[in-house]
Amino acid sequence: MRQEDPVAPHPQAPSAPQAEREAMRRALTLAARGLGSTSPNPVVGCVVLDRARRTVGEGWHQRAGGPHAEVHALAEAGDDARGGTAVVTLEPCDHTGRTGPCSRALVDAGVARVVYAVADPGPGAAGGARTLAAAGVDVEGGLLADEAAAGNVAWLTSVLRGRPYVTWKYAATLDGRTAAADRSSRWITSAEARADVHRLRAESDAVLAGSGTARADDPHLAVRGIPGAVQPLRVVVDSEAAAVGAGARVLDSVAPTLVAVARDADAAALEGALRDAEGEAALLRLPRASEGPGLDLGALLAALHARGVRSVLLEGGATLAGAFVAAGLVDRVVGYLAPVLLGAGPAALGEAGISTIAQALRLTVSETVRLGPDLRITAVGGAAPGTAHAAGHVATTATAGAKKPSEQPEES
Repeated sequence: MRQEDPVAPHPQAPSAPQAEREAMRRALTLAARGLGSTSPNPVVGCVVLDRARRTVGEGWHQRAGGPHAEVHALAEAGDDARGGTAVVTLEPCDHTGRTGPCSRALVDAGVARVVYAVADPGPGAAGGARTLAAAGVDVEGGLLADEAAAGNVAWLTSVLRGRPYVTWKYAATLDGRTAAADRSSRWITSAEARADVHRLRAESDAVLAGSGTARADDPHLAVRGIPGAVQPLRVVVDSEAAAVGAGARVLDSVAPTLVAVARDADAAALEGALRDAEGEAALLRLPRASEGPGLDLGALLAALHARGVRSVLLEGGATLAGAFVAAGLVDRVVGYLAPVLLGAGPAALGEAGISTIAQALRLTVSETVRLGPDLRITAVGGAAPGTAHAAGHVATTATAGAKKPSEQPEES
C-alpha cells in the first residue's frame, strides 16, 4: 500500500479523462510483459488510481493460473483503492476458474469506478461490467480500445476465430533472397536483427518450421538471450516423417517439441528418435491437405489451439509460408530486410496460389524499425479481431481451413 492520504488535495492532479488515458497507456505497457507466458489466457494490465487520481497500484497478468492483473494492482494499492478508479485493458472477468472473479475483487476493494478498454468478446461472455454496475460501481468501456485489442490480438483471434494468431517471420535481402544461389549464406541480417527474432519467439506460444528448413538448417527454434522467457513449443511440419532424426537440435531438453506428420506416413524411425529425445517430444498425425502437398494446416492449427497455443511464429520454409498464405492463415508478417543484393537464390515466399495482381494479398504496414543496418517491417492483413468492435459486439468468424469432425488429429 502506498502511504498517501487518498482524499488529500493534489495541486497538480490531472483531469479525470487525462489521468485515465495516461493510466490506460501504462496498463497497456504492463500487459505486454505477459506476452508468451499467459496463454491460453489474455494479457492484461491494470492501474489503480486513488480519489485524487494518483497511481497507487499496478499489476499485470503474469502467468496462466496466477493472479489476474486487477488482483496484483489492488494488493499494491491496499486501502488507497477505496473510492478510486481501476483502469484495465480488458473487461474484468466475472467467473471463477483457477482464480476468483476480478469483478468481485474490485467491489470488495471499494473501487468507485472501473474503466476498461476491450470487452470480453466471447459468446456468452462472462465479463464483469454488469456485475460491477449492479454493485453501484461506475463503469465505462472503450478507452484506447484499438490499442488494447492490438496488444491482445492473439487471444482475441483465439476467441473469435477458434485458432491461434499466426505471424510469418522472414529475413531477406532487399531483392527478397533468403540465401545465395549456392546456399553459402549463413546470416543475411545483422546480430541486432537476429536478437530481435528471439524477442518474437519469447512472445509466442509456438515456433513453427517446415521439413525443408529442418533438413537444411537443423534449427533449434528455442529462445536465447531473453532472461525469464518461457520457452515456446517447437513444431516441425514433417509430412513424410523424414526430416527430423536422432540428434536433431529440436529434440534437446531446452524446450518441448511436436513433430506433425501425415496420418499415412511411415514414422517408425521418427518415433524411435522421439523416444530417445533428451527433452519432451511428441508425434502428431494429421490429415494431408485436400489440395496440393503437405498437411491440412487448418487441422494443424486446431490441434495447437487445443493444446493452449494462442500465437504461432512461422519461421522456416518458403514452401510452408506459401501454403499458409494460400490458406488465408497468415495474420501478420514481420520481415527483416538487410541492405544487400544477391540477384539470385531462394525467395522468401513460395507458391501461394496467387497468379494475378488482382489476387495479391494486400497488407497494411503497422511499424518500421531500424535494427543496426537492417530494417524490420511489420504488416498486418485487415483489422485485428476486436478492433472494430472493441466494446464487445463481435460475431464469431469461421476459420479458414478449420478441421472437420473426420479430421481429428492423432497425437502420440
